[in-house]
Amino acid sequence: MPHVSVTIAGRQYRMACDEGQEEHLIRLAHDIDGRISQLRVAFGEIGDQRLVVMAAITIADELAEARGRIRALESDIESQRDARASAIARIEASEEEVARTIDQVAERIEQLVAQLAPKERGTVGMG
Repeated sequence: MPHVSVTIAGRQYRMACDEGQEEHLIRLAHDIDGRISQLRVAFGEIGDQRLVVMAAITIADELAEARGRIRALESDIESQRDARASAIARIEASEEEVARTIDQVAERIEQLVAQLAPKERGTVGMG
């Protein structure tokens, strides 16, 4: 298992991670370190532990908001799927209705042809 060294709030930590996740872990640690630095600028030296807790709460808040947006998007996707399924059902019903109408028209045309055919034969024979 690979190890990386990261610096957060001026302290260095040696951490283990999965193979191939080294750069990702370094980026995460850099993000946390940046957040702590921003909080230090905003609030001054209020103690490392308080800064770390504030950074963790900020990250947890962002995570909660992201989860809420994900739930809303999943709900939108489900609504879109329902609307799509409903539209497909309407299209299929319309196609069936059009097919029935075409069949009825074809039958009517065949009936008219059958009715006209003897008359035409009779007319031809009389001429």
